[in-house]
Formats: sequence, C-alpha cells, structure tokens
Amino acid sequence: MAVIEDVSSLGTELERSYPVYVRGRLKFRVKQIVYVAFSLDETVMGFAFPKEERAALVAGEPHKFQLPSASDMRFNWIHADLAALDPTEARELVVDAWRMVVPQKLSRAYDLARPHGV
Repeated sequence: MAVIEDVSSLGTELERSYPVYVRGRLKFRVKQIVYVAFSLDETVMGFAFPKEERAALVAGEPHKFQLPSASDMRFNWIHADLAALDPTEARELVVDAWRMVVPQKLSRAYDLARPHGV
C-alpha cells in the first residue's frame, strides 16, 4: 500500500521538478506543467500518462487505475488509487510521468545515474 510520503520526496529529487500546493493539494511541476497531483484526502494520485495507453491500463487493472474526469480526458492524464499501489510502483509512475514533461537528455541522465532501476 503506497502513501503520499512514498513519492513526495521525488518532487525535489527529480531534476527541474518542484512541489507546489494548489488549494491544499500537493502537485509536482516542471516549469508550469503539472505531471502529478494528489487529491485533497491524499488517496488518489493523478499523473501524466499517454492518452493512447489509458484504456488498456484501466481495463487491465481497474482496481488500481481510473480514467480522469470527462473534462480532463483531453490531457495526457490518468488516476490511481494509492492504496492499491505498492510504494515502488507509485514511485515508478511518478518518474514515468516526469519523463513525459522533461527533455529526453534529462531522462537519459536519470537512467545513467541509476543503473538497473536502482
């Protein structure tokens, strides 16, 4: 079971990323692009995710993942129930979301600094 503390440190660890609070909700940004946001009660994590892969992810694990609200379907976004994720999986989802909003050279540098997913 993942909790917000399992991933909140990434908001400052990942290059160009920073945490912000908007209306009491923790969000991670790169510049002005939000790539992860938590619900007020910190039970749901919304994160950047390829639109074309959303339906398959939700269909494969509906107990973990949900489509965003109708108004957010135009964005590369999906929701996850934090309690259904393990901490490692939650961190991987945050890193993958970050990869969607940074230049590829930063993503490659991150991989080189952590060989074999360490």
